[in-house]
Amino acid sequence: MRPRTRRAIIGALAAITLLSTAIPGTAAEPDQTLVDDPTQYVDPMIGTGKGGPVVGEINTFPGPTAPFGMIQWSPDNGNYAGYNYHLGPIRGFSLTHASVGCHAFGDIPILPVAGALGATPWNRTEKFSHRTETAEVAHYGVTLEDSGVRAELTASTRAGLGTFTYPDGATPQVLVKTGASLAGNSAATVSVNGPDEVTGSATSGRFCGEGGNKYTVYFALKFDRPFNAHGTWDGTTITPGSATANHPKSGAYLTFDPAGTRPLRAKVALSYVSADGARANLSEIPGWDPEPVRAATRAQWREHLSRIRIGGGTPAHRTTFYTALYHSLIHPNTFNDVDGRYIGFDSKIHQVEKGRTHYANFSDWDTYRSLAPLHGWLYPDRASDMAQSLVLAAVQGGWLPRWPMANGYTSVMNGDNSVPLMVNLHAYGAKDFDTRTALQYMIKGATKAEPVQWGYIERQGIEDYQKLGYVPNDRALVGHVRKGASQTLEYAVDDFTISRFARTLGEHTTAATFAKRGEYWRNLFDPNTGYLRPKDSKGQFPPGPGFVPPPPGQFGQDGFEEGNAAQYRWFVPHNIAGLITALGGKVKAQPLMDEFFTKINVGPNEPYQWSGNEVDFSTPWLYNYVGQPWKSQAVIRRIQSELFAPNPDGLPGNDDLGAQSSWYVWSALGLYPVTPGTADLSVHTPLFPAITITPGNAGELHITAPGAGTARPYITGLHLDGRPWARTWLPQSIVRTGGELHFRLRATPDHNWATTPAAAPPSYQ
Repeated sequence: MRPRTRRAIIGALAAITLLSTAIPGTAAEPDQTLVDDPTQYVDPMIGTGKGGPVVGEINTFPGPTAPFGMIQWSPDNGNYAGYNYHLGPIRGFSLTHASVGCHAFGDIPILPVAGALGATPWNRTEKFSHRTETAEVAHYGVTLEDSGVRAELTASTRAGLGTFTYPDGATPQVLVKTGASLAGNSAATVSVNGPDEVTGSATSGRFCGEGGNKYTVYFALKFDRPFNAHGTWDGTTITPGSATANHPKSGAYLTFDPAGTRPLRAKVALSYVSADGARANLSEIPGWDPEPVRAATRAQWREHLSRIRIGGGTPAHRTTFYTALYHSLIHPNTFNDVDGRYIGFDSKIHQVEKGRTHYANFSDWDTYRSLAPLHGWLYPDRASDMAQSLVLAAVQGGWLPRWPMANGYTSVMNGDNSVPLMVNLHAYGAKDFDTRTALQYMIKGATKAEPVQWGYIERQGIEDYQKLGYVPNDRALVGHVRKGASQTLEYAVDDFTISRFARTLGEHTTAATFAKRGEYWRNLFDPNTGYLRPKDSKGQFPPGPGFVPPPPGQFGQDGFEEGNAAQYRWFVPHNIAGLITALGGKVKAQPLMDEFFTKINVGPNEPYQWSGNEVDFSTPWLYNYVGQPWKSQAVIRRIQSELFAPNPDGLPGNDDLGAQSSWYVWSALGLYPVTPGTADLSVHTPLFPAITITPGNAGELHITAPGAGTARPYITGLHLDGRPWARTWLPQSIVRTGGELHFRLRATPDHNWATTPAAAPPSYQ
């Protein structure tokens, strides 16, 4: 229950503050009025480009989608997420996308063209110019230059509506490329079912090279007028008049009578259950007018984005912030049809409970750190359904999934990341899911290893981990890389979060057992080098120094997932105090931090901060633990200003289903969820002078920071609910009760504020 009296008082104080912003000559700045419609600051083109020579493509997409939508109807021109701002012609507008670093989804590209089909319509592309391109919330448009067709797209949760305007006198054609998913297809079907409808399916998968992972998505495509000719292809031969095709490279073409300037409209919907399910999902768009669809989806986004309202800041900061929040709310994706049916991890059809949504696509290694806390706090109802979706995946498939894609397991990344993701959702407000069953499967995965489906094992090396207290690097081959050290460190985090979760459920024996396992990171600490290092099955560290530059062509150091010993040196987020003690105390740890932040986005092969990857998400807050919080404030502001910008190249790394974007959201708030499994929030300088956070079922949090975002990046004082607060962390209760935070800022570092040992965020030993 929300504390009504407290909220009323806080609301009155906020109203007084807002009134003062509108009165010339008052202390508050006029531009601190809270944003009323955040959608005006969303630019879907941000992150569609490149992050530099180390990062490469960033992998967001510009097409329309609803919050957590099943469909994302967006252009593809070749990269992992389907679209890259700097690449060439469009191959089609596909219906599914994922902002990740491997080819994924991009299913069923639809391409409107004019004139003759050509000899190979499955390979046909259309040049375009950014001059004719528009992208905003719930709408994307572009002119295809080879045909002169203007394509405009909008979408609801499960369906999309396209408007294709052809040049006068041109022969309208629509290509439906069912066998053209970004990762290829093992099967694809298409069926022309009458004068105005096409249905079919695409089976794809093999995410990041995983041989066993696959999914099938179905579609239903309907037009506002009949076509007068059609045919199919199989990737080698066109068959005019054919109504069906069943081939991994199949597709269909549809030809319409020229209709002057009258646009052709197409509705399309998805289902992972059946073509009939896709037909039923078309009901989300009952008419042919795109404006009501666009307005309804934009209204959904306005409500979701308004959970955080900011005041002040530059236009660039506001655009970067609300686009980051927008990207944080695209995944995971709605997976059940309008009638509640979905396909489970047992490949059977299931029914969601009334009023709930089933979700799919959790890049949990990436998102448990900052995205899950954001979802749990701001959208607890959705977050509860997300957690329940993972629980049901375990019930149906036998194990919690790691990086689940659609309704299948993958073995992408190391760790057991559904565990900290669910515990973070719970810690920040998601309480309405089967927590007892969740704990049961967390314990199962942490103690047993039995291959399921095509060989998936939830925790690889778990027998060694339990016996030795670490995963030996000589037996930790994951893909083509050994990852014993990072596997161990992730398992220690996973076990710590199990301990915290069990504690909240009153399972104290389990909590104690896994708290002890959470300290297994100590088994990899090498006092001779000061690094956390891989060990072999005989208990030996490799000879030589802790950090070893990887050989040319290798992505990261031996023993580590996407990183090196210098970047993983700090990866004990639940016991930073213990790690600092092991390093020899604050006096020795502080210079190591200073050297580490000499560079801030180097990739996996240099011994410095890699802000574009998840392992280093929380490292900028290390200085809060050693009595130098002004250095954290400086590093965070440096990352914000140097690595994020409101343009296509404006992200420092792969967004990974909102992971990178959610980091920016937290950084702009002046708060960060430093310890997985807890609601511990570490404090730094907000980016905006006024912020109001309205969680789904908790008290509002009002943040004021006069001068924030200008030349005053350093904290010199903080008040919590009117009382001085000389700590760099907040009580966990604030995510439930809300309150008031008032920052006093200045231009130069304050070497006295929050520097005592008691000012450091909690560590758990």
